[in-house]
Amino acid sequence: MTGARPRLVTGGTPETTPLTHPHHLDRPLFIGGEIYRGSTYGPKHPLAIPRVSTVIDLSRAMGWLPEEIYLDTHVASERELLRFHTADYIAALKRAEAEQRVDEAVAARHNLGKLENPVFAEMYRRPAHSSGSAIQAARILADRPSGIVYAPASGTHHARRDRASGFCYFNAPVLGILELLDHGLERVLYVDLDAHHGDGVEEAFADDDRVLTISVHEDGRWPYTGKAEDRAGGMARNLPVPPGFNDSEMDHLMQAAILPLARAFRPQAMVIQTGADALAEDPLSRLELSNLALWAAVDALAPLAPRLLVVGGGGYNPWSVGRCWTGIWAVLNRLDPTVPPTPAAEAVLRGLTWNRAAGRNPPEHWFTTLADQPRPGPVSDRVKRVADMAMA
Repeated sequence: MTGARPRLVTGGTPETTPLTHPHHLDRPLFIGGEIYRGSTYGPKHPLAIPRVSTVIDLSRAMGWLPEEIYLDTHVASERELLRFHTADYIAALKRAEAEQRVDEAVAARHNLGKLENPVFAEMYRRPAHSSGSAIQAARILADRPSGIVYAPASGTHHARRDRASGFCYFNAPVLGILELLDHGLERVLYVDLDAHHGDGVEEAFADDDRVLTISVHEDGRWPYTGKAEDRAGGMARNLPVPPGFNDSEMDHLMQAAILPLARAFRPQAMVIQTGADALAEDPLSRLELSNLALWAAVDALAPLAPRLLVVGGGGYNPWSVGRCWTGIWAVLNRLDPTVPPTPAAEAVLRGLTWNRAAGRNPPEHWFTTLADQPRPGPVSDRVKRVADMAMA
């Protein structure tokens, strides 16, 4: 409904109940898949690097991922993808994968076959896996009073109904949220911590007062949306931050805006998108966060909804994204992500390669620790204004 405002519930506390999972487990579940191992968008694309496979390998090497809580991903069917995406678009993606080409008309209509969203070997199957993970996680969570599921492949937040955008072919967060809504949930909070605005998710739920979207992202960066005054249909809060955004400023936004908004909305489920491209070592942003800031944000948000789905997102330095997302898995399990890597985990980190300049002579701490050094700093007036505008 246009002009709707977040549905605030006064009094009381967020719903909390003991965690329950399939197989009577009370631990978070991890959804992964082997399709991501070796799958690449092409040697010159930012997603030429391994990410999900690195997180799986590091989590196992740290002793944090026993087989009983690891689930192979569900692959989304065409019928499931049609819940959000158009039949023509789904068919075009399947055909492009099969033929390994797109004609000029299809490329223009669906934004395929360009540097941003190239034709590659698994261009339909890979996003069908990541979308399937989000749907699978939502079904697990919706059928239980509480729980946590981690699906690091499912942060593809830019895709639209009928076109690819920003390396995203299907919108896994949207499909996961729709599955939660279809199971009868009435308040779902989406928090996007990626360096790039969560535009596809915001657009999908702009007129749905069951979903509040909050996005922290670099101001003036692609896709050049998500201004502080932009609230879509009333169910969006945007917090665009300046280059150099530091850990202290992230903490300020959490305390002054994000956590109060979350508490007021009282979500029955929460989806947190944890793009690692806001970290200082990432090549596709000018933000200066440490992974400690993202870990702290997830840790603070997690208790505010009984059902929690945590997904990945951006992240284009294989060491920083692998270390960050592995640490998030530790946080969700109440483990200490700052402990030294095991010898097996260090071997995983030393086995990574990166064809950018920084990857040819990586610093030693990329191999010997999961945790960054903190990156505190002054809280700028600009960041303070963004927090105030979000609460106005």
